[in-house]
Amino acid sequence: MGTSKTTRKRVRQTAGRTARNKAARSAMRTAVRRVREAAAAGDRESAEKALREAVPVIAKTASKGLIHKNNASRKISRLTAQVSKTLTGKNPS
Repeated sequence: MGTSKTTRKRVRQTAGRTARNKAARSAMRTAVRRVREAAAAGDRESAEKALREAVPVIAKTASKGLIHKNNASRKISRLTAQVSKTLTGKNPS
């Protein structure tokens, strides 16, 4: 670590940003896990509710630049397909 004021401040800022980003990524992963668990259990209401809650979390994570927008779209699409498949009992495509 450097000794200048600027370097010390940058280290502090980086630590704060890292913690914030880690929390946001963790929240996204938790939301995705809840959708998958509800879909696997076959619980229609909780799967739909978890999906409704997870989609904005994933989109917000992408808008902050923590994941790529295509990655977010892919996650949302696959989760939606998984929930649809669970609810209808057949392949959505």
